[in-house]
Amino acid sequence: MTNSSIVVTPPVPPLGTHLLLVFLLQVGVLLLVAVALGRLAVRWKMPAVVGELCAGVILGPSLLQHAAPALAAWLLPRDVEQFHLLDAVGQLGVLLLVGITGSHLDLGLVRRRGATAAKVSLFGLVIPFALGIGTGLLPSPLAAGSPDRTVFALFLGVAMCVSAIPVIAKTLFDMNLLHRNIGQLTLVAGMVDDVFGWVMLSIVSVMATTGLATQNVVLSIAYVLAVLLFAALVGKPLVARLYRRVRTPSTVTAVTVVLILLSAAGTHALGLEAVFGAFVMGILIGAWGKPDPAGFAPLRTVVLAVLAPVFFATAGLRMDMTALARPEILGAGLLVLTVAIVGKFAGAFLGARLSRLTSWEALALGAGMNARGVIEVIVAMVGLRLGVLNLETYTIIILVAVVTSLMAPPILRVAMARVALTEEENLRNVDGPQPATVPRSPA
Repeated sequence: MTNSSIVVTPPVPPLGTHLLLVFLLQVGVLLLVAVALGRLAVRWKMPAVVGELCAGVILGPSLLQHAAPALAAWLLPRDVEQFHLLDAVGQLGVLLLVGITGSHLDLGLVRRRGATAAKVSLFGLVIPFALGIGTGLLPSPLAAGSPDRTVFALFLGVAMCVSAIPVIAKTLFDMNLLHRNIGQLTLVAGMVDDVFGWVMLSIVSVMATTGLATQNVVLSIAYVLAVLLFAALVGKPLVARLYRRVRTPSTVTAVTVVLILLSAAGTHALGLEAVFGAFVMGILIGAWGKPDPAGFAPLRTVVLAVLAPVFFATAGLRMDMTALARPEILGAGLLVLTVAIVGKFAGAFLGARLSRLTSWEALALGAGMNARGVIEVIVAMVGLRLGVLNLETYTIIILVAVVTSLMAPPILRVAMARVALTEEENLRNVDGPQPATVPRSPA
């Protein structure tokens, strides 16, 4: 072989100076506004996630683009490459947040109260899914432009039945409810709903592009089962062995991040959602890895204080609420919002009451499961990309995501103030035992 036949590949050019400058300013401004609004939300006795979600709405096309278009065009240009840099930071934050959430899941409680979680999940899925399909079949301007009314109705059903594990997790973290039994049940039931939602989303996406095929449905379900089987047979002993060998806090942090990201990459490669893999790995880490709390604390602090706020703020940048100025769109939006809230609350409440939980516990579960958050945003973005949703319907689904996420904290606060703190919950609290509480009488 002669030297002339050797092809020399030029090195990848570094990030452009202007691109880097804008990116650094974007992250800094988003974090600043998210933290400021988060602290303001806390002062108003709401979790920080409420303010963090609003940060992106304020800085995005809903407000800043109209109030100061020149500033918005410079700071947040509609450039794919620039926006994807922010998306990458946000995705890193949400995957680590979901992984940490999974590590706090009490599998003992899941085993003892699995029937309760199953009932809450089932009713929390079936009722809003059916109501969403029914709403999608009604005459409405929301279906304008959709090539197939059946596909549109199924897509709306999926949007109504999902929950938002990242938003639920951050809300429970902020309100110090993750150690409570209701918090644990909400996460388990929400994860079941989300798995169903992602599988159904993949099915409806196939219907919108190539038509419904039995092999595609079976393959999606088989992948979910394969991930769970691999986690039980391979992941569990591997994680336990790794954490027995690590000693220093920095090593614990590094190993935890690597495991969560690789697991997320694995499920994403299978066509499933990356957050599903992150959550499963988080469960393995918490249940069998049992990392040293001193080594786990720094990662938890960075994720909750920096990465998660950036993610929630970034999600709001794609929201544009100006379409709701049209009366017919606003009316349709209020109908969809009512269906979403009533369906999820009714389903979760009914499942909880059939499991003999108290009315206050059932109300708390309904509030937690009702939070759609950025998972709804992702579903809406998929629908818009596939042409199933028009811009107006996309905006309405975003409205559902924001309103239901804002509703959850105050209802949770009222309901959980009337649910006694048990000794088991006290011992499970990573922030240290809390004073025993008793339920308050209704005001």
